[in-house]
Amino acid sequence: MKYKVAFVCIGNSCRSQMAEGFAKEYASDVLEVYSAGTNPADQVKPNAVKAMEELGIDISEQYPKLLEDIPAELDILITMGCGVECPYLPCKMREDWGLDDPDGKPIEVFRETRDVIEDKVKELIEKVRKDELN
Repeated sequence: MKYKVAFVCIGNSCRSQMAEGFAKEYASDVLEVYSAGTNPADQVKPNAVKAMEELGIDISEQYPKLLEDIPAELDILITMGCGVECPYLPCKMREDWGLDDPDGKPIEVFRETRDVIEDKVKELIEKVRKDELN
């Protein structure tokens, strides 16, 4: 059985897309991965795609999605720290990662955000594999 995880932010164009990319790359055996935004952008930000490409992860085919585009019932909901209240989505575990949006900032900021997201995704995967979801 795979756990359904969704990464949610406002635009679904940077942070949540990178998290989706990492989770798919590292844990497709245990996670069914989604991302969405409360107000999706037109496209995934080019610097997010570039930052992920630097690590060999291709998110160029991913696109911003609405909350309605992801399953209504999730096991894990991760919000990125949007500063807005995410609509209620039923889930077993909910976490807010409190990450600043790198949109509009230099590629270095995208890389820093990417590295934090990678660490957090790996921690989440470890919890899933050890069945330590709260």
